[in-house]
Parts: sequence; structure tokens; C-alpha cells
Amino acid sequence: MPGLAALQDAARARHLSITAVLQGPRDDLPDGCQTLLMLSPDEPAFWPAFTDSPEYCDGAPDPMDRWSLRVITAWAAELDARPVFPFGGPPFQPFIAWALASGFAASSPVGMMVHAQAGLYLSFRGALAMSVRVDAPAPPLSPCDSCADKPCLTACPVTALGPGGYDVPACKGYLVTDAGQDCMSRGCAARRACPAGQDHGRLSSHSAFHMIHFL
Repeated sequence: MPGLAALQDAARARHLSITAVLQGPRDDLPDGCQTLLMLSPDEPAFWPAFTDSPEYCDGAPDPMDRWSLRVITAWAAELDARPVFPFGGPPFQPFIAWALASGFAASSPVGMMVHAQAGLYLSFRGALAMSVRVDAPAPPLSPCDSCADKPCLTACPVTALGPGGYDVPACKGYLVTDAGQDCMSRGCAARRACPAGQDHGRLSSHSAFHMIHFL
């Protein structure tokens, strides 16, 4: 079985990135899983590859989920691993709980998960449940620990995100206004404000895709 570095290279060849590793066995992991490799878009290469895919171009619903299903399932078959996805339920797999348990993601002051490299742009397209152990380095500290200003707390124009939870109606109400078109076209202002994600490479067109589907 390839080591983590080789698996990361293979992930990037598929426009994905291994952003969290959770070691088993655990009761909440698939049966027989010794290592869960959690997969995120490899930015900024992911977006142009996805928009050139048959799933994006065919006009059918849920193109990104269908792309993820095709690409990750095929790779899992090569590795004799089980593909796992955050969509397709109910029941839904506990991706947030897995990411937090891995230590590679943490809770941010605005409630969203934060990642040392991806910042608040962290998202998952799927995971590989491996029947063997894949060693991984210790996860880094949460970037929030060294963030003095915490700009995510003040970036939202309608204060929809914060320690008290997520005010979805306030967020959606703002997005349909003229002022809200900045978030619609460039992505959530709180995500964009996170210092840890400044070099992540998420393209505005990728963020706009998710904002349209969210709204």
C-alpha cells in the first residue's frame, strides 16, 4: 500500500487533496476501516477540471456530487478501499464529526470548520475507508489559536455567523439584495476573511457555484 505522500500525489492527480486523516478502528467508521482519508478539492486546479467534466456539461442535477462519485469510486476500486460520501443520504455519514476527531480540522469562532491550509474554505467531496493503516503526521494546531483579530467574527454584513449559531434566514435574505451580490459572486465574506485561507486558491467562480446552489 502506498504511503501518505504517494496517496496525496495520486489525489492531486485527480484534482483532490487529502486534508484530514482519521485512524481507526472507531465505532463510527465503516466496518474494517483502519484509516479514513478525507478528500477535499485541490484548489485552484479543481474548478477548471470539474467545469470541463461530463457531469458539469450535461445539464443534469448535482454535477459536483456525481463527479465526486465517479472519480472517488474509481480510485477506491484501484486501492481496494471503500468510497464514502457526505451526500446521498439519509442517513448521512458524519463527516464533520470525523474531521474534528482527526484533529486536522477545528471549530472556528463562527461555527464552521477551519483548517490550517484551507481556512474556512474547508469542504469534503468524499473519503476513502482503507482496510490498512496509513501513517500520518500529527495534525497542526488550529489556526484560530494564533489569530488575534478573528476577522471572521465581524466580516458578515448581517452578523449571520457567530458563537450563537448560524442565522440562515438573515443570510439568505441578504444574498437576494443588491448588496448581497458581493457574497453571491465571490463567496461568503466570513470565509474570505479567514487569514488561514488566504493562500488556498479557491476561485470566485467556484464559490459562486456553491452560493447559487445554497440559495
